Amino acid sequence: MGEHAWSYSFKLGDQSTCDVIICLRNKEGRHEAFHAHSSILKNKSKFFANKLSQPNSSAQIEIQCTESDYDHYVELVKRLYCPRDLLLDSWDSVRSVIGVLQVAVLLNCEEITESCIQYLEAVPWEDKEEEEIVKIALKLGPLAMPILARIEPVDVNATKKVFISAVRFATSTAGPCPPLFGDELKTSAQEQIDYMLGDDEGVPLITGDDEVKVEARSGLSKLCSYFKSNVSSLLLESETTYESAEKRVMQSLSDLEWMFNVLPKMDLMKDFVGNWVDISDNILVVVEDKKLDSAFWGLKVKLIEVTAKVLEAVGYGNVILPAQCRVHLLKTWLPYIRKMKALLDSMADKETEFPYKLDEDLCQSIEGAMVSLILALPSSDQADILVDWMSAEQLRYPDLSEAFEVWCYRTKSAKRRLVEGLGNVGKTTLSL
Repeated sequence: MGEHAWSYSFKLGDQSTCDVIICLRNKEGRHEAFHAHSSILKNKSKFFANKLSQPNSSAQIEIQCTESDYDHYVELVKRLYCPRDLLLDSWDSVRSVIGVLQVAVLLNCEEITESCIQYLEAVPWEDKEEEEIVKIALKLGPLAMPILARIEPVDVNATKKVFISAVRFATSTAGPCPPLFGDELKTSAQEQIDYMLGDDEGVPLITGDDEVKVEARSGLSKLCSYFKSNVSSLLLESETTYESAEKRVMQSLSDLEWMFNVLPKMDLMKDFVGNWVDISDNILVVVEDKKLDSAFWGLKVKLIEVTAKVLEAVGYGNVILPAQCRVHLLKTWLPYIRKMKALLDSMADKETEFPYKLDEDLCQSIEGAMVSLILALPSSDQADILVDWMSAEQLRYPDLSEAFEVWCYRTKSAKRRLVEGLGNVGKTTLSL
């Protein structure tokens, strides 16, 4: 800032008119002396006013500084000579003001403290700066309320309204934003929802609310319908438009996968699984159509990845469905996954650069979920699925031998229990 701004009748460093010297020192041997004026110091700082009002006060005031706050003391001393109406415009960085504010509090410089607070309240902060500002503000009490107002939690209704709006935007299928920014803004909304639903004490304020759940269910239904519609349209595409069509479908499937990760935090996983089961038949009718035999490999693999999440949720009891629905889920997806695994392995053997493969860990998780899911079904349904499995051309994947072994053991045990039960009934009858 130019010298013309410092327009007091006295100038800092004017030895001809000064009547007090401020000496700044630190342990590293740094020393700096400022020729100052007691009238200004008393007016701007209660610390200096107290020092200068003592009967044995000296014309020299020493202040011990640390290496980290030395420059902040220098800045504060200079600001003592800045007119009040120009003080706010004299600041040039958040980092500097944070340091000067702490020194101003120690020296009880109310005017500078207020100016620092006003500056910090109005300018952007970086994350590290915010943490430091909050620590300082909490020590200042009511004086720092303008700063804390920027970061204090809003009331529950306001939080809910923002969250619902974010969910609505994140699940939109045709937003008002220009195409150039639409996907980016939607992705940003999804990321912020993930963040707001992270492990945090404030989460129950929004996740347990009925209005939030209604909006989430509505968004899920909308995304499922949109995905189903996009997949159905693939049969109408020509090979020249396959690339853009797949991009559109993959984006809608990605949105659904995001919903899968979000809904458990709102206790709505069952809603996702139910919707996925409902659209599965329609989706597979399209992707298994002969017209798409050699196309949309990325989509076909991604379908298996999402279905794997559903199978795990149901197979390990995280989502409870009626036996009929569990049987339908398994009978719908087992043949498709079995066929695709063999086909993708064959393609990879022929083309070493073939990019569409099923990860080994994914295959194992699917296999484990299917075994668990089968063993939780009624025995007759287990038998139907095992017969179909053993009748297939390739038994290598999924390997359901564990489920078959358990089924055999249970069947034999059930037979034994039945025989023993009938024997006991017979003995009871004879004894009568």
